[in-house]
Amino acid sequence: MKLEEILAKCDHTLLTQTATWEEIRTVCADGMKFHTASVCIPASFVKQAKEYVGDRLPICTVIGFPNGYDTTAAKCFMATDAVENGADEVDMVINIGWAKEGKWEDITAEIAAIKAACHGKLLKVIIETCLLTDDEKIALCKCVSDSGADFIKTSTGFSKAGATFHDVELFSQHVAPHVKIKAAGGISSLEDAEKFIQLGASRLGTSRIVKIAKGLQQNGSY
Repeated sequence: MKLEEILAKCDHTLLTQTATWEEIRTVCADGMKFHTASVCIPASFVKQAKEYVGDRLPICTVIGFPNGYDTTAAKCFMATDAVENGADEVDMVINIGWAKEGKWEDITAEIAAIKAACHGKLLKVIIETCLLTDDEKIALCKCVSDSGADFIKTSTGFSKAGATFHDVELFSQHVAPHVKIKAAGGISSLEDAEKFIQLGASRLGTSRIVKIAKGLQQNGSY
């Protein structure tokens, strides 16, 4: 797979608590230069980033992040606020405690409400696979499928572990055909990125693939 094809599936990401505008602006510039799928940045930078990139690059942000235990009303407000500020895509975190309690209808209803609050923009649903059993992951595939969301996403990158090949393969077997898959967290090589894509991921949440591309460009290999 060509590097350009992998980059086109990357949500180039910077979500650290210490992120500054200068760092976010660099991420946006790199996203435009390397034609990534989007940049995924904190909500407080969405408006500024959208003004900077215009229509040259989609802006993605996160809500209910990284723990997922905000109220549904709060998550809906955050989603609408993000979209009004210029976000093209929203990545939300489910209420993981509800998953542990088996409150599947509540989870589905919350995702559906947040999808409505996105006013037509893409919604990706982070289920934080490292905290779940396979049975819980399968149940959540149905929740996401039934909710009207666009993507199911493995991880925040802020918990115990990130994406695994097993989880992406499990998603591919259990989500509805209209639900796409995003692998995120710990994707550090082109080989891993390519395998995630082959297993069914159409988006990758990572900062490292662009760093690899920049390195290859600097030494004349790309």
